[in-house]
Amino acid sequence: MEYLIEGACQCGQLTYKLFEKPKVVLACHCTECQKLSSSPFSVTAVFDSSAIEFQGELKEWSRSSDSGNRNHAKFCPTCGNRVYHYNPDEPQTIKLKLKPVSLADASIFEPTVHIWVSEKLSWYKIPEGVQIAGKQL
Repeated sequence: MEYLIEGACQCGQLTYKLFEKPKVVLACHCTECQKLSSSPFSVTAVFDSSAIEFQGELKEWSRSSDSGNRNHAKFCPTCGNRVYHYNPDEPQTIKLKLKPVSLADASIFEPTVHIWVSEKLSWYKIPEGVQIAGKQL
């Protein structure tokens, strides 16, 4: 896959450019991510903040996470798409919540690690060979 990759939120008001591949792509099964994605898990691509550029307006919402970290979310104020999360104590890392449907090659967003599997929906089966929170299946 070649970089630069470009994308947008659902309404197109917010655009982004990715200059590097993600450090890791996670499937998070926590109940908060199930709510966020309206699915069994959310897909999160972790990038250095220097590897992505945004154009357009963003709004912010925050909460404390189960781990005790502060979890801030940026979203499009027009369509409401959640775009990324970050911990203000670690501003060098962005956790992108992209919906890769508009990409010609969405394989860069295939999860290689599943986390919070203790909250996984019982009917979802994690693929063989995928890491679970640092452990190999």
